[in-house]
Amino acid sequence: MAESGASPLPPAPPAHSPLFRAEQFVWLTARVLEQRLFAYHFLNGSADPVDTALDAYRNEDGGYGHALDPDLRGPVSQPLHSGHALRVLDAIGRCGGQRVERVCRYLTSVSTPDGALPATDPRQRGYPAAPSWTIVQAPPSSLLATGPVVGLLHRNEVWHAWLFRATDFCWQAVESLEKSHPQEVRAAVAFLDAAPDRPRAEAVADRLGRMVRDQRLAALDPERDIVDTGPSSPGSTPGGAFLPHDFAATPRSLARAWFTEAEISRSLDHLAGEQREDGGWPSRRQRWAPGVGLEARPMATIDALRTLRAYGRHIG
Repeated sequence: MAESGASPLPPAPPAHSPLFRAEQFVWLTARVLEQRLFAYHFLNGSADPVDTALDAYRNEDGGYGHALDPDLRGPVSQPLHSGHALRVLDAIGRCGGQRVERVCRYLTSVSTPDGALPATDPRQRGYPAAPSWTIVQAPPSSLLATGPVVGLLHRNEVWHAWLFRATDFCWQAVESLEKSHPQEVRAAVAFLDAAPDRPRAEAVADRLGRMVRDQRLAALDPERDIVDTGPSSPGSTPGGAFLPHDFAATPRSLARAWFTEAEISRSLDHLAGEQREDGGWPSRRQRWAPGVGLEARPMATIDALRTLRAYGRHIG
């Protein structure tokens, strides 16, 4: 019997629906952060518990560490972790205020001479990292790290001095892309989807879409096409296929125009069919350590459900 005054439990999704099966998987395997995120997105959960869980990864320098992104272990703040944290804050509508001001100060402190972010901070040396992430003493600027962060900050109308040069770097990087890999293109899309100059973003996105098709970076027919991501796609399983929905996670993305209705439909059919018997979705990350696969699959599961729901697919 429920205690008097206790908050009512959210209604359970229908048994055996994709959402019900995913919920069982999340409760069984996910970290507290992903459990809270799942509850927020699909079970009418509050943003406060997500906020509290994320705060456990924050460091005194304003950045985030402690394997918030499973590919970089250890306590060190990393640009990759900060990008992950901003995605979480954006998802719960809290990407602003003093906390994001502290994140921007951290980003300023680790920026390269041209004002962008490196893929990794050399302080990662001595702590475990995925083999695909090379730790060097003077890392170069990275669109992979910078694009999604700049995009999220613009999306949330955050203005900070760090953004000016970082935005200039992103424009130069996306406008000069001639040969790329799927992860870098996704980073470019994350920037372009929120860049303030919409006509310029649309023009660049149109060119990138032609490049994606010309270079066969997307598997347009998942049952037939085999797309090699190449060795320069950090953190991905070699030979794994990127599908249209990987570039256009929502119908509002500029990347949606790159694909026909039939191509998107096949992509979403494939995504829905990837749910495994345990209720979770597979992760594209390299399984370089036992804990990485366990931590990454709940993230992939939440992303898959959100994409299916964004396109109006039934999840339960």
